Amino acid sequence: MTSVQAFRDFITQRLTAAAVDISSLFERTVVQYEEELDRQRRLLEITWKPEIKLHRIGSPKQRQDEKQLWLQDRDAGPQEEEEPQLSQVKEEEQEEEEEEEEQEEEEGDEDTGQIEMIPVSHVDRTHPWIKEEPEPPEVTVHLEDEQFALQTDSLLETFSREQSFVRQVDDTSLQSNDKSYLCELCGKSFRQQGSLLLHMRTHTGEKPYSCEACGKAFSQPGHLLVHKRTHTGEKPHRCVTCGKHFSQQGTLLHHIKTHSGEKPYSCETCGKSFRKQGNLLCHVRTHTGEKPHACAICGKCFSDKGNLLRHRRIHTGEKPYSCLTCGKTFRQQGSLSCHMRTHTGEKPHSCVICGKSFSMQSSFLFHMRTHTGEKPHSCEVCGKSFTKQSYLLCHMRTHTGEKPHSCEMCGRSFSDKGNLLRHMRIHTGEKPYPCAMCGKSFRQQSSLSCHVRTHTGEKPYSCNTCGKTFSQYGNLFVHRKKHVKLES
Repeated sequence: MTSVQAFRDFITQRLTAAAVDISSLFERTVVQYEEELDRQRRLLEITWKPEIKLHRIGSPKQRQDEKQLWLQDRDAGPQEEEEPQLSQVKEEEQEEEEEEEEQEEEEGDEDTGQIEMIPVSHVDRTHPWIKEEPEPPEVTVHLEDEQFALQTDSLLETFSREQSFVRQVDDTSLQSNDKSYLCELCGKSFRQQGSLLLHMRTHTGEKPYSCEACGKAFSQPGHLLVHKRTHTGEKPHRCVTCGKHFSQQGTLLHHIKTHSGEKPYSCETCGKSFRKQGNLLCHVRTHTGEKPHACAICGKCFSDKGNLLRHRRIHTGEKPYSCLTCGKTFRQQGSLSCHMRTHTGEKPHSCVICGKSFSMQSSFLFHMRTHTGEKPHSCEVCGKSFTKQSYLLCHMRTHTGEKPHSCEMCGRSFSDKGNLLRHMRIHTGEKPYPCAMCGKSFRQQSSLSCHVRTHTGEKPYSCNTCGKTFSQYGNLFVHRKKHVKLES
């Protein structure tokens, strides 16, 4: 069974349970509605009691029998209670109906099943058994069942029925809007019991839904479904503007704001705006200096929980993002996305000044500083500025004397990891940079660049005093010492 089918089965079960709840609530409402109708009908018969003769279309003998039954009911007297009278009338009507059926079978007459209600105004008022009452509206009713023969569908009864139904609907809507499910631990309330059960897992830590691929567990099936897309690569949510696909709808909504330019969350300190509230919270910590997320292994603190999770992978060695082309794994999704461009050759970031393109946004931003001259990272000790944060960190070690990177073969230490890697080539003999003209190889890219100038004749370094040019900066540095000696 696929993950989509399993999710559909889960949704079907939840909808079925909800339908059962709604059906039971509706049945209770109908029962209450019928009880209210019966109560108001009895009140109407007691207070109003319109003397309406029910006349069945049939033989004269049937009409005479109905008249005699009505006279017997009237002679019973007012001493009897109202409700027993109604029950007796119903029993007599049932007996009358049985006799009528027998008579119809003997006479062979066909009963149309149509009951005609004759108002008082249309009956001869000379008969003493007719009471003078206000004339109800003339109504002719067709009934499917003969047991409702005594029900009077008057305008007053219809109005009371509508009022009763409105009250029942109002009560039901109030119950549906009531948050009757309360969490006993934190006091939060919910409208549905299922929502309360999901909320309780935040207190108990229960995670019943686990991923079959990696074993990771989740408290909600929706979270598991989204997680599975990291394995399948499924991205069902598509941006109609640029066509980009996303695995989560929330990520798509945030992406759409990049097209509209909407940034609803602004910093009260510096006024900078953000598309996400989480980004604003992380930005505010740059003003307050707060770093609430600490690594339990090394104690390093972070302002963002996501940065802490990515940092932990350094200790655990976890690399959950793998390249489907070459199998290389990465700690971060962004690193995998940048790596995939080495296979596709995509370079989406282009410089509008010189036209040079880059596969990574960080490389593009660093390149733009070569045009603007911006150096945002400055040393607090000597004031020297740098274009990259990593350059500043390496420079700070010249003040502190820290050399955290050491060679395992000779024990020599370096302040920069890149310098250690270049040093390791002395032991391994690796020369990864070959000259395309003569085939000579070099351990460093800078050494290859200097060598290429011997073929091209380029001399980019010039002396400010005499104007002499050199192909290598080291030769220029030695030449400048001659002018210093002459001046002294």
